[in-house]
Formats: sequence, structure tokens, C-alpha cells
Amino acid sequence: MRESRRPATLAEALQSWLKQSGMSKRLQQAGIVEQWAELVGPQIASVTSPEAVTPDGVLRVRVATAAWASELSLMTPRILARLNAGRTGRVKEIRWVPVGPSPK
Repeated sequence: MRESRRPATLAEALQSWLKQSGMSKRLQQAGIVEQWAELVGPQIASVTSPEAVTPDGVLRVRVATAAWASELSLMTPRILARLNAGRTGRVKEIRWVPVGPSPK
């Protein structure tokens, strides 16, 4: 006898398509930009502005000053660990881009 399967819900079909197409990973990467302040905390969020994550996992973040960019580059391993916790769409690298005046 033939086993009948119930039709997939729209949510299940969409989730399956997102996973098969690779879009699920990209959505998780984009979520990092959206959740930036919660992930890095108020002090870092107040001097940074994430721009985007490339498909190969490079996150570009604008930083208020060169001094902050230097400090954050030292903290990158810890920040990456927080950003990537529980995600399949991971950030592999952060590019800190100072936008304010550099120290003289």
C-alpha cells in the first residue's frame, strides 16, 4: 500500500528552498548586520556602523576613529565568536574602516 504524505506547509517549503539555494546562509549573515548592537554591546555599537557581509563572509564595519578601529582589531577574535555563535552563515573576517579623523 502506498504511504501518503501530508503536503508541506508554506513555511516548510520556503525553509527547504532557502537551505537548498544557499540563501539561508546569506540571511543569517545579513542578520548579523541587523542584530549588531545586541551582539557587540552598547559601547562598541555607539562607535561603529556595520555595512554589509559579502557572500564569502567579510563584514565591513565603519568605525568612528582610527583609534577605535585599532582597538577593535585587537578584539576581533572575541567579536567573531559572538557574531558566529549558533549560525551557519558565518563571518570569517571583519574589516574595520575608520571614518573619523586620524590621530596626528
